[in-house]
Amino acid sequence: MQLLKEIIDKNGYKIRQIIKNFTGEYNEDLEQEVYIRTYLNLDKYKERNKFSQWICTIAANLCRDYLKSVGFKNKNKTTLDDDLLARQKANDNPSELYNRKERQKIILKAINSLPFKMKQVIILYEFEDYSYEEIAKKLKVPQGTVKSRLNNARKMLAKCLNFLMEEND
Repeated sequence: MQLLKEIIDKNGYKIRQIIKNFTGEYNEDLEQEVYIRTYLNLDKYKERNKFSQWICTIAANLCRDYLKSVGFKNKNKTTLDDDLLARQKANDNPSELYNRKERQKIILKAINSLPFKMKQVIILYEFEDYSYEEIAKKLKVPQGTVKSRLNNARKMLAKCLNFLMEEND
C-alpha cells in the first residue's frame, strides 16, 4: 500500500489535470480507476519509458473510454463540477466561473474536432507531456512530422477559437 500512496502522491495532480482536460470536470471515480489499473498492471510496466507517461496514458485511455460511455453521453452537462465550486473564492463572480467553464468546454470540443492525427499529437504533447522525440517514437513517424502536425493543429485551434481571444480584449 505504501507503493500506491507514493504513486498517488507523485502523479495525483497530473492525473486530475488529464481527467479535467478530457472530460471538462473532476471525476473522482475515474481518478480511482486510474490508480487501480496502474496497481494491477505494475508488472506490465517497462522501465524504458517514464512511469509518469505510462500512468498518464492509462488515465487518457480511461477518459476516452468514459467519454464513449452511455453514462457520460446521458449526463446533464449544465451543472458545475464540485471541484470548481470548492475552489471558488469568496470574491469570485459566479458568472465569471460559469464563463470559464463554458470556455473550457468550447476548447475541448475544438480539440476533439481536429483531424485524428493532429488531435493525437496535441493530446500527447500538451496534456500528457511527451517530447517531440517521444511522440515520434510512439507514433513511428519522424520528429519533423510531429512538429508539423502540432503546428498545424495549433493553427487550426487558433482559427476556430479566435473569438475567445476577442472576448478577452
